[in-house]
Amino acid sequence: MPFESDKIMFEIYKETAYQGRYKVVYFTELQDHNREFEISRAMAGEHFFDGFIRGLRKEDAKNAIDAILQRLNAGEALDKTGVEKELTPFMTS
Repeated sequence: MPFESDKIMFEIYKETAYQGRYKVVYFTELQDHNREFEISRAMAGEHFFDGFIRGLRKEDAKNAIDAILQRLNAGEALDKTGVEKELTPFMTS
């Protein structure tokens, strides 16, 4: 049985200061050496979607998130509802 701690908090955001690309940050996987930098970048960006993915299937979830980022950065008009629908099998409640 997975523990409550077996989840990963993430956020998909759009850069506002650089190229305007969509990025993801996995907050609970940040190390001390990059935590402050990555959080600052995410906070400076435009929030798009966030949640928790299950640690048990994290690689599948990260692959799905990467595919979503590629689509968004290619100009596809995905909304938050569509992203949530695609990520529902990987997210915690």
